[in-house]
Amino acid sequence: MYEMTSAPSSQKAAFSMNQHGGASALAIMRRIEETIEAETQAIRTDPDFDLKASNARKSRHLYELTRALKGANEAGLASAHRDALLRLRDKLAENEATIRAHMSAVNDVAELVQSAIESAQTDGTYSENAFGQAAPA
Repeated sequence: MYEMTSAPSSQKAAFSMNQHGGASALAIMRRIEETIEAETQAIRTDPDFDLKASNARKSRHLYELTRALKGANEAGLASAHRDALLRLRDKLAENEATIRAHMSAVNDVAELVQSAIESAQTDGTYSENAFGQAAPA
């Protein structure tokens, strides 16, 4: 058995990282951060941004992270990856706010288009407003 007390500190850190998802999980979290940042920026600036492809990338990263953390020591993970998880949480909150704003704007535009279509389809001749509400039978 390998004794950790005699190992140099860099080896101890590497061993510790491997015990709970380690460097691969941190690398995946960085990729997720980059993907989230790129998506947030693109939603704000690129009207042709492919949200479906971005969602596929995020799903793939989540799958990779799940595999990297499978069987992880939760106590060790929490301390070793705390900063990365906090950064990721903040980026996800910003991304969520951007997506909500985008969806709200899309909904507003859809309502305007629907209203314009309804107005164009009627000339007002048979509207309820012209004749009042129908009396109950």
